[in-house]
Amino acid sequence: MNARSDRYSVILATLVVAFVLTLVPLPPFLDNMRPYWVGLVIIFWCLETQDLISLGLAFAIGIALDVLSASLLGQHALSMVIMVYLVTRFRARLRFFPPWQQALSVLALLMNDRIILLWIISLRGEPLPSLVFWLPPIIGTLIWPWLFLLLDRYRGAMRHRVGR
Repeated sequence: MNARSDRYSVILATLVVAFVLTLVPLPPFLDNMRPYWVGLVIIFWCLETQDLISLGLAFAIGIALDVLSASLLGQHALSMVIMVYLVTRFRARLRFFPPWQQALSVLALLMNDRIILLWIISLRGEPLPSLVFWLPPIIGTLIWPWLFLLLDRYRGAMRHRVGR
């Protein structure tokens, strides 16, 4: 295997875990607080790998999330493409932020995702969600430093195991 396919296998493994965490059933009071696991993992890989997460891959991941979560087809794909674009556009700045500032940037990205979802909900004519709708970005921001460290350690362990 070459280095690029090794990196894709590590990314794929973490995305599978993120999909499982997204789809695992939770009690109703916790379900509204579920962080956007797939978005957090994609943000990490966009920051840490250059040119591996493309807009096309982000679109495909979003479509897969739409199908698996039985949501409107293209809803997560649109927000995922915008998220990946923003992260790759500002990658050089975001990578060197201190952790608390990086977490605030992640909050802005996750809130942007929520605004896009709110826009889609309003276009469909559905009633606007309650304030609980805004909890996942806050929880994702609180989780971000630990998730970043966990994924960074996993990436380092996989690189060491493969011999790079």
